[in-house]
Amino acid sequence: MGQSVGVIEKKSTTPGMVRFEANRNLTGSGHERFSSAADAVGPRPSAELARRLFGTGHVRGVHLYGNVITVDLEQGSTSDGLADLVRDLYQYWKPGMTPPPFEEVAPEEPAAAADGVAVADGSPALSAAAQRVPAALLERSRGALAKWKATHGG
Repeated sequence: MGQSVGVIEKKSTTPGMVRFEANRNLTGSGHERFSSAADAVGPRPSAELARRLFGTGHVRGVHLYGNVITVDLEQGSTSDGLADLVRDLYQYWKPGMTPPPFEEVAPEEPAAAADGVAVADGSPALSAAAQRVPAALLERSRGALAKWKATHGG
């Protein structure tokens, strides 16, 4: 699943350099340079692509600008297979792969008491509408109300 990136490989006039042109923008309007996999930090598409390219062992440096990827190859290396890495950048599932198991990511929240009875931590019971609001937002709201009452004598 995912969508393949359309990519065209273009040879450079500089030996050891190859350029790829993708059908989508990978960097916005800025230049990004990577001289090693350690430079490719974060979840950005450009950083992920650079990590994959460096992972082949055939790449000395990567420069991205918009939809253009310029790769500086290691001495004696070829660009074989690098276009496939660009093409499969957004492929997160391929035939034959086993999908990861579903894991519950939301933590369990304690059940609120019904009918106006206070819950275990001493806070008042929540209405049906308030039970649908995330706990962090309710706590933030309570803090803001307490601050307002303190400054306005309420």
